[in-house]
Amino acid sequence: MFETIVNAFKTKDIRNKIWLTILMVFVYRVGCYIPIPGLDAAAVQSTFGQAGDFLGILSMITGGSLSQATLFSLGILPFINAFIIMQLLTLVIPALERMSKEGEEGRNKLTQITRYFAIGLALIQAIGIVVGMKGAITGIFTFEAGWEHPYFTMAGIIIILVAGSMMCMWLSERITEYGIGNGTSIIIFVGILSTAGTTMANAFKLVGTEWTYIWNILGFILIVVGIFFFIVFMDLSERRITVLYSKQIKGNKMYGGQTTYIPIRINGSGVMPMIFASSLLTFPQMIMALFFPTSEAYAWYLEWLGAQSKTGVYYIVMVILIIFFAYFYAQIQFNPDDVSRNIQQYGGFIPGIRAGKPTSDFLKKISNRVTLFGAIFLAIIALVPTFIFNALSGPGSTAVMAGPLHLGGALSATGLLIVVSTALEINKQLESQIMMKHYKGFLK
Repeated sequence: MFETIVNAFKTKDIRNKIWLTILMVFVYRVGCYIPIPGLDAAAVQSTFGQAGDFLGILSMITGGSLSQATLFSLGILPFINAFIIMQLLTLVIPALERMSKEGEEGRNKLTQITRYFAIGLALIQAIGIVVGMKGAITGIFTFEAGWEHPYFTMAGIIIILVAGSMMCMWLSERITEYGIGNGTSIIIFVGILSTAGTTMANAFKLVGTEWTYIWNILGFILIVVGIFFFIVFMDLSERRITVLYSKQIKGNKMYGGQTTYIPIRINGSGVMPMIFASSLLTFPQMIMALFFPTSEAYAWYLEWLGAQSKTGVYYIVMVILIIFFAYFYAQIQFNPDDVSRNIQQYGGFIPGIRAGKPTSDFLKKISNRVTLFGAIFLAIIALVPTFIFNALSGPGSTAVMAGPLHLGGALSATGLLIVVSTALEINKQLESQIMMKHYKGFLK
């Protein structure tokens, strides 16, 4: 990977893309430190220190911006939620499905709809967050000169939150278009790393007061490194299905006669099943925490299905949802009937399998088996780190386990998977762009 980075900086075009990406990330991080007028940052931080609810989870994902009451408090999350919902709606609404198959123009229309949808979600989340903060602490809103009613302050804060989220969306799109890698993943990646760095720095400060904290920190680091190695191993694993193409003579030329393979990744769906599962479990908690914090339903949900629940129901439901969404997302990404049809159309066949429906059934069976292993892997990553981190509980465990690596089981693993997947994806894109530059230089 380091060799790839060195080679990338030797090429002017790629070097410019890297610097542009760094500039966009710098702008994003600066926005994470600009305070929102009308909010008492100290009061907001005390709120997050007292409660580990959905607001705390949001803040950890956005790099601590929300707990510090800054411009980019909502971050890129509304756009991600809108993108996920649009993907699901494309499967069930024929008009959106036709639009997705209309080429570049159709994709641009879907992107524009996703942007408008993201604005709506950002507005809803901003209203919910402002209402939740106002109900949590009396006097959290400061009154500026000329603002005679608290609702004016609330409306101004909501507008700033939505504008900051749209700025994050714009930065992510510019990174995707002109920089290196997927802008959305990179922004989340930077937010997670920044929060992890901050929490680790705070943990090391505790060592000065009690030297035994160092064992918690060392144990935490070793476990995270081991989890990283496991994620990288599984993320790069794939099942290869051999495909033979028979020789065909067309005119004076002969085509085919080659052997290739169909790669089916073990974790082809990536982190999406975990995001879907955790979002589905967290959304009711968010609604009740913001609007019905004292209700019996909210207390029941926290006890049985909350992220901090001590019962086993939460973990059982999480595993079931992860497996379900892993198969659901696999059906979106890999269609055995289409693959079988394409193989037969170009004169190919899988050794020992007849063309047509037998090939489709064979691919479907292999895909289901591989998806099952991928779903089990995601379930292990979602739950096991939580149990291990809880086993390290001690005087310094709260400081060490804070941040994106302790977001109620599934979200902690989501952070780990995003970090690893984004780093691998950036490395792959750099390698491919370097290779393309070499090919172009050879042709010239």
